[in-house]
Amino acid sequence: MSRTSARLSDVAREAGVSLSTASKALRGGGRISEATRERVRAAATRLDFRPDALARSFAEGRSGTVGVLTRRATNTFARPVTIGAVLQLGDQHRAALVYDGDVATSGAMSESIRELQARRIDGLLVIGDGHEHETPSITRYFDVPVTYVFAASDDPEDVMWLPDNRGAGAIATRHLVERGARRIVHVTGPADSIAVQRREAGMLGALDPAGLVVPVRRGDWSRAWGAAATRDLLGAGVEFDGVVCGNDHIAFGVLGVLTAAGMRVPEDVQLVGADNWEEVAMEGLERRRELTSVDFGLMQLGRLGAADLVDPNRAPGEHRAPIRLVTGSSTR
Repeated sequence: MSRTSARLSDVAREAGVSLSTASKALRGGGRISEATRERVRAAATRLDFRPDALARSFAEGRSGTVGVLTRRATNTFARPVTIGAVLQLGDQHRAALVYDGDVATSGAMSESIRELQARRIDGLLVIGDGHEHETPSITRYFDVPVTYVFAASDDPEDVMWLPDNRGAGAIATRHLVERGARRIVHVTGPADSIAVQRREAGMLGALDPAGLVVPVRRGDWSRAWGAAATRDLLGAGVEFDGVVCGNDHIAFGVLGVLTAAGMRVPEDVQLVGADNWEEVAMEGLERRRELTSVDFGLMQLGRLGAADLVDPNRAPGEHRAPIRLVTGSSTR
């Protein structure tokens, strides 16, 4: 490879065609014979020609850059979504221009919108930090495709890629029922959370065929709440042999209280968490996995959202990434 990059004029000379013909051949346009087009491509390959991205953007009216507007990109669960999106954009030969801020704060949002509008982006990804509450829609400020990932827009006509919370509630519940649990309780996060509401709906849908009833305890997402809720259940004399937990932190709180009370997991009580936190916390470490948990495939969620931006058949509304159950010693 030469130190000086080959220019389009070099490719034209090598292929024995005009500069205009070489440009059209490489762009895929114009009335050019397939033999000529192939000759130009072969010349470009021999010379290791790389089109100038800036010049191409002016010629095509596109920048080759996608804006990525994140809310707390370093958040444990937003991080894999953002990484997945950026990797997908790279696979599509697009650059990512990332702005991190608070998508719910009007001042910071207005500044980010102005910056992104000035950059001639080809599309925008809005990446949230969960599916707790609705995010104000900003689609109307852009004349390019906008996709919301790991964030629920308050406009149902927006394109959204979200974790499959309903599916998570269903898969966790079915797993316990299939392993013999018949008195299942649910310890989860706040009642006004969209994720909580949808997981509960998924649970109830999975339980209907079995005719089971689920006592529910709603609080926050902490280990301390999981422990407090379990003490309350035991103190109230609620009998249970399975617990679907809102996340893994809650599940570990439940596990600690059950163990202290002399109850065996999974022999007496089986637990399923959510978020697959152990895999995040123990990356690269070899140890016995304690908790069965739902993995929401957050990196894949980011990839799907980024791929959606260039999909000619993109559809408004909610779309979901596949989930999987990762088994540990907390279930049989």
